[in-house]
Amino acid sequence: MNREIVLSADLGGTNLRVAAVDRDGSILFRTKRETPRTEDAQEILCLITDEAEKCRRAVESAGKVLGIGAVVPGTVNAAEGIVLKAPNVAALNEFGIGGEIGKRLNLPCFLENDANAAAIGESWCGASKGFQNSICVTLGTGVGGGIIIDGKILRGIDGTAGEVGHICVEPFGAPCGCGSRGCVEQYSSASAVKRLAYELGEQFPDSHLLKNANLTALQIYQAGKSGDALALEVFRQQGFYLGIALAGLINTLNPEIIVIGGGAAAGWDLFLPFIENEIKSRAYREPAKRAKIVRAELGDDAGIMGAARLAFENIAVVK
Repeated sequence: MNREIVLSADLGGTNLRVAAVDRDGSILFRTKRETPRTEDAQEILCLITDEAEKCRRAVESAGKVLGIGAVVPGTVNAAEGIVLKAPNVAALNEFGIGGEIGKRLNLPCFLENDANAAAIGESWCGASKGFQNSICVTLGTGVGGGIIIDGKILRGIDGTAGEVGHICVEPFGAPCGCGSRGCVEQYSSASAVKRLAYELGEQFPDSHLLKNANLTALQIYQAGKSGDALALEVFRQQGFYLGIALAGLINTLNPEIIVIGGGAAAGWDLFLPFIENEIKSRAYREPAKRAKIVRAELGDDAGIMGAARLAFENIAVVK
C-alpha cells in the first residue's frame, strides 16, 4: 500500500505511548510502556526509539513512514527540538531530544509539549475539529493549556505561550510550583481537588471524606455525586477559579470553543455550572455566548494525535 504514515511518541510522567498514524488520523499500530524512573536521558531516549522502531516495523507493508512527532510534559523549544524544563521527567531538562530521536531513526523529528499537542489533536479529530480558534485546557496533576489561533498553535517567542494553569486567580492564594501564588493550577487540578478537600474539612465535620487519609479526586467526585457537602464545595471552588481564568481568556482571545480534558475533568457535571456562571459574570457578552465549553473527546490519544498532526504539517516544509 502507499499510505503516508508518521510515528507519534507521547511521553508522560507515568507512561510512554508510541503509535503509527496515517494521514487520515487512523492509528495503525501502538505500544505502551512505563516511563523509566531515571536520571539518565539516554535511557528515556532509547526507550522512545526502540518503541518507535517496533511501530515502524509493524506498518512497513502498509506504506512509507515519513517522520516522527514527539511530545513531552514540559516546556520545549520546538524549533530547536530541546526540552527546556520537564518537571515530571527531569532527566530531559535542557536535553536536545528532538535531534537525537531524529538521528537514531533517520527521520525528521518534531517536538512539542503535551498541552499543545492535546490542543492540536483535539483540533484535528476531536472536540474542536472544524474550529479555527480554540483553547484546550487539561486538568491533571497540574493544569495545562494549548491555544490555537487562526488554525495555528500559539507558542510565543520563548515557546511558553498557553500556560493556562499559571494564570493568577487568587493574588494571595496558595503557593505554586512555578514560583507564583494563587495560580489556577492550585485550585482546579486533581492535586488541588485533594488539597482543598483536606483544607476545607473543618467546615464540614459531618463529611464522610474526613475518614479517609488518602483521598483521591475520584473518591471526592463520587462523594459529590452522593451529595456530600464538602465534596460539592470543592468542586464549586474548582469551577469558580477555572471560570475566572477562562473568562479572562475569552475576553483576550475570543475563542470559538474551549475544550476541557484530563483526569480531573471527571467532575465535569459538578463544576461546569460554576465555570459557566463566572464566564457569564465576567466576560464580554457576545464572546461569552459564542464560546462553546465542551469536554475533550480523545482521552489518552490526544497527545498521540497531536504529535502525528504536527509531523504531517511539518514534513512538507522539511522536504
